[in-house]
Amino acid sequence: MAGVVVSGNQVSYISQDCEEIPEFLGRTYGHMAKRLDLSFNLLRSLEGLKTFSYLEELILDNNRLGNDLLLPRLPHLHTLTLNKNQITELESLLDHLAEVVPSLQYLSLLGNMACPNELVCQEKDEDDYQRYFVLHKLTNLKFLDTRKVTRREREEALVRGAFMKVVKPKDAKASSDAASTSPQNHYTPLPSGSRDLTNHRGVLGRCRYIYYGKHSEGNRFIRDDQL
Repeated sequence: MAGVVVSGNQVSYISQDCEEIPEFLGRTYGHMAKRLDLSFNLLRSLEGLKTFSYLEELILDNNRLGNDLLLPRLPHLHTLTLNKNQITELESLLDHLAEVVPSLQYLSLLGNMACPNELVCQEKDEDDYQRYFVLHKLTNLKFLDTRKVTRREREEALVRGAFMKVVKPKDAKASSDAASTSPQNHYTPLPSGSRDLTNHRGVLGRCRYIYYGKHSEGNRFIRDDQL
């Protein structure tokens, strides 16, 4: 079939501009494929993977997969690459992977907003992507992104991985909008009559004290007949 390359139990369907996995792909190759490469497409859904129950390797680089991506349960999958997609939230993805791909050992997430890499995004650094947090969530990983998982990293992940979650600040515009509607931002010590910028009249109010000007410095230069 056009666009499909098959070599033994390896199936490639690359650069076909598809937004979802074609039904014919699973019907024809789902029962035998152990490695599936779907990179350089426009994938937003992975629903078509349901028939690929024997997959061991899945390549999904350079697609449009976001935070709502859902994988079917793939008990034999040990390698997954999701480089350069549109994933912005890390924790929910890791929880999902821990549930549906329990045998996962090799994972790469480079080039996503949730998992920035200095080679891909110079504005980000390792503080934006905590490796120990990933290893805490996916305890069977042997290789993460470009590096092998070391014994020391695994020990650190056990001790403090749960505390390495990165909390992203809310969107600046949303915060600004929320601030503009907050009652605290409308507080003013002035009386209500002076809050209208179009009202230039003075504001009078009662005062507990009466000042006669008796000891005013200015009174030294005012004669009685000028009062």
